[in-house]
Amino acid sequence: MTLIGRLPIIPAVEPETLASLYESHHARGDKYGFIFAGRSRGELLAGWIGTGRDVLDVGCRDGSLTQFYATGNRVTGLDVDRQALARCQAALGITTRWCDVTTGLAQPDTAFDVVCVAEILEHIPFPDRLMSEIARVLRPGGVVVGSVPNAFRLKNRLRFLAGREVESDPTHLHWYSPRALHQLLASHFDAIDLRFLASRWLWLHPRLMGHDICFRGAKRAPQKFG
Repeated sequence: MTLIGRLPIIPAVEPETLASLYESHHARGDKYGFIFAGRSRGELLAGWIGTGRDVLDVGCRDGSLTQFYATGNRVTGLDVDRQALARCQAALGITTRWCDVTTGLAQPDTAFDVVCVAEILEHIPFPDRLMSEIARVLRPGGVVVGSVPNAFRLKNRLRFLAGREVESDPTHLHWYSPRALHQLLASHFDAIDLRFLASRWLWLHPRLMGHDICFRGAKRAPQKFG
């Protein structure tokens, strides 16, 4: 794992090997059908996405989160886990595509109004490349929405001070503070909005207490010269 902003040294993993690893990880961890802070996160993202949109759901897994914004939208779900994709397609009837998103999104330019990338950026070796891909497939005025774990919340800071492991998920490659997340999004998006979720102590200090950070940003208009 690395802090975002440092260049990770990560060996290349063949797509089929990666698919097998995630299928085993999801099945072993009983992750099918589970989403952290599911209702609060799903309802917030659904409100941001709206309806009548062409939506690309990057890392849709089995559709447990996708279900909140699938109705009323034209959704394409991408994931490297074939078992998860089969569950998603059976449950929601949306278009699904197998894809190793670490190498690109394999979608046409300016094809979507919204790209959702929820709990994915912490898994990606080079997240700035994914941001470029998201901007590429978004139409002018398009929006990116998503979420990441708030790795710099107070609970994790106390664990670190106590000499304990902060992160237990072996598939997480990055830790995101609110500032680091904003910097990553700002490379391609404007009007960035961060929201903090999943803590009964949120009212005390959202940035310190929130377990999850939801975000949205608008695709930056190309600069005009002359």
